[in-house]
Amino acid sequence: MKRTLYIKILLGYLIFGILGFIAVATFTSSCSMNYIEKQEAKDLYRESNLIASTYATNYYKHAITLDELQKQLEAVDTYLNADIWIVSTSGDILVNSDQPVDLTNPEKIEDFSITDFGNRYYRISNFYDYFPQEQLTVFSQITIGYKVKGYVLIHKPVSQMVTYHSELLNISYFTLLILIGCAFVLLILFTFTIYRPIRKIIRGADAYAAGDFDYKIPVHSNDEIGYLAASLNYMANELNTLEDDQRKFVSNVSHDFRSPLTSIKGYVEAMLDGTIPPEMQEKYLKIIVFETERLTKLTHGLLELNKYGSHGTMLDRSDFDINQIIKQTAQTFEGTCKEKRITFHLILTGQSLFVRADMSKIQQVVYNLIDNAIKFSHHDSEITIETTEKNEKVFVSVKDSGIGIPKDSLNKIWERFYKTDLSRGKDKKGTGLGLAIVKEIIQAHDENINVISTEGVGTEFIFTLPLSYKESENSYE
Repeated sequence: MKRTLYIKILLGYLIFGILGFIAVATFTSSCSMNYIEKQEAKDLYRESNLIASTYATNYYKHAITLDELQKQLEAVDTYLNADIWIVSTSGDILVNSDQPVDLTNPEKIEDFSITDFGNRYYRISNFYDYFPQEQLTVFSQITIGYKVKGYVLIHKPVSQMVTYHSELLNISYFTLLILIGCAFVLLILFTFTIYRPIRKIIRGADAYAAGDFDYKIPVHSNDEIGYLAASLNYMANELNTLEDDQRKFVSNVSHDFRSPLTSIKGYVEAMLDGTIPPEMQEKYLKIIVFETERLTKLTHGLLELNKYGSHGTMLDRSDFDINQIIKQTAQTFEGTCKEKRITFHLILTGQSLFVRADMSKIQQVVYNLIDNAIKFSHHDSEITIETTEKNEKVFVSVKDSGIGIPKDSLNKIWERFYKTDLSRGKDKKGTGLGLAIVKEIIQAHDENINVISTEGVGTEFIFTLPLSYKESENSYE
């Protein structure tokens, strides 16, 4: 199996680092340089305005001397680390903070024109080839009596801004490096907390797909991935149990069909080859009929259970008297009860007790429970059938005083073809499907059925049915 997911994540991590570096080297570098340039120009322009409105104006008004102006500009030069000039409108350098100027023969800036600044108050250049490297130059007018007397020019090397920009850029690169490191830590955490568990889950899924349901996914984290692994482990266990149940089901069906078929085949062959004489054939024909009835009953039970699938079954609900159904069903066992000298004790609530359910299916439930009680009851015993009403539910109880059910078999009696060891000697005609059918019918009605049993004392089955509103109507008649 290709590890495409992890490769994609690694590629994403590398792309993140490369794009981050490109972003810092281009976008961040350009934006920060533009910001530094504009901010520096703004600061210098504020200083030039201040010089123009104070020192330069005082000089032109003869309030201070040239030496005093020179000293003040030198102090500002030291503070700003920039050259400060006072230039006449014709381009003569009248004052230079970097060095004294001879006013009798001032240095003239060739081709000087303030219009070269355009509509901005600063420009970046070597200022008419006066400087060997590029300078950020800002200007402010010296205005006296609404007349421009000259300009204050401040020159600051661009190299200083570049140095400052490089320091900021180094901080950006360092920040990017920290982010890449954090991303690498996240990548490691992802590897151990998400990717590796997913790989284990995939390995488990492959094992389940190959039919190995005993494999357990070794993921025990308390999160969604751990929950997924636990769910898959539970699913595998259920599938494994289902597979065992299916094998057991097929084995039981094969056994229950093979046994009567073997008997039928053996007796028929014995009759045909003369092993069984004609005068004895009637006895064995009755055995063949008995085994055929077993097969018919088993087939009918399987067809009945097949109706109750994952989509449920269609119920023909109606209002009927459950007491009447119990009485009628109990009467059908009159012959069997006489043979074993078993009596019925009916404790029925009211003259009638109406429920809303599928009458034919509930009649089958009552029949199967009574039939089951008779099979495992002792001779000269009593079967108690009781109905009670509580919380808009009708409780139906079928209780015998027979051999009971072992404690370890109580949860298994609802399984198809299951027979307890105690029942195998008594239930020769049983198919092991009766209680499975009973539970399917009750669950199809969204009701419950429970069993209470003590080995050697007896067994009681209790199921519920919804009380019919017809019962309430009859109570007012």
